[in-house]
Amino acid sequence: MIDKAKTLKLTETLISMCEKADQIYEEARSTGQEKDFYSVVKPFADEVHQTCLEWADQVKNWMNEESFRHLFPQQIDQASQNLSDVAVQAFFPKTSYKRFKSHVQSVHFILLSTLTEINRKMDMD
Repeated sequence: MIDKAKTLKLTETLISMCEKADQIYEEARSTGQEKDFYSVVKPFADEVHQTCLEWADQVKNWMNEESFRHLFPQQIDQASQNLSDVAVQAFFPKTSYKRFKSHVQSVHFILLSTLTEINRKMDMD
């Protein structure tokens, strides 16, 4: 049985984490300062990674039961991987601006598309 409310909450959490990573990156670029890996970077990256794994499993299980409009399991996996990467890269000001922003935008789009689809499906219930 798919826990739709949990999947919705995970999606909203990841949207927030994606936006936070973007803010962290902007701050890192403006100050030019890297944060300590073990006390700052790793805890955030680990939390994002764990949430991504759980979210991807939930969404893909739901996709196995019902078809999603304009979304495919490969996109869920890619968004999960990209957000996990972004969570680490955000802390380093030397990260390529164009590449970082492209990943953030891509992840954000997939998360918002997923959120829209989840809300649509929950309204149908």
